Amino acid sequence: MQEKKVIRILKEDLGFSDDSIKKLKIFSKSLIKANKQHNFISKNTESDLWGRHILDSAQLIKFIDFKHGSLADLGSGAGFPGIVLAIYNPNKAFHVKLFEKSPVKRKFLQKISKKLDVSVNIFSNIYDNKIDANVVVCRAFKKLEQVIQVSREIVKKSHKLIILKGQNAQEELEKAFKSHKYPYKIEKSITNEKSKIIIIEFN
Repeated sequence: MQEKKVIRILKEDLGFSDDSIKKLKIFSKSLIKANKQHNFISKNTESDLWGRHILDSAQLIKFIDFKHGSLADLGSGAGFPGIVLAIYNPNKAFHVKLFEKSPVKRKFLQKISKKLDVSVNIFSNIYDNKIDANVVVCRAFKKLEQVIQVSREIVKKSHKLIILKGQNAQEELEKAFKSHKYPYKIEKSITNEKSKIIIIEFN
């Protein structure tokens, strides 16, 4: 998906401001530059960075209430979806927390968040402390069973878990829910008709 088309969707359908779009452009250029040294994203997806990574991350704002609380992105990598959501975040009182175990990726996240002047807290290990967040998001982090286990055991009790998944979302859910079942819904992805967004409520 071309950059212009994605930007139109971001502004018209998802409500990104002109300032946020400027920041996304800086972010994308910085990431492509950093990707020459570090394999943050697959080289094959660089040409579709705006559709495959930015819009894919940005669509999650439809399911997040930024008015209060905080968000934790597990396995942020190069900033998807965490940095994209932090760029959009209109509320300074809403905290975005990025969890990334790779020191190289953490260094990039620290550098780019400072460059973009977006407020994020960066942590190295999800297992160090209890995660205090109202919303937990992840993309290409761990298998669904493991994500649910992490969400159940180390995230504060009442929260919403939002996971970007591929075409096997329903099968993974059935496997993950063998021992514990939670209220959930599956939404269609706007970037890939086979991909899904799983939303699970932990109360």
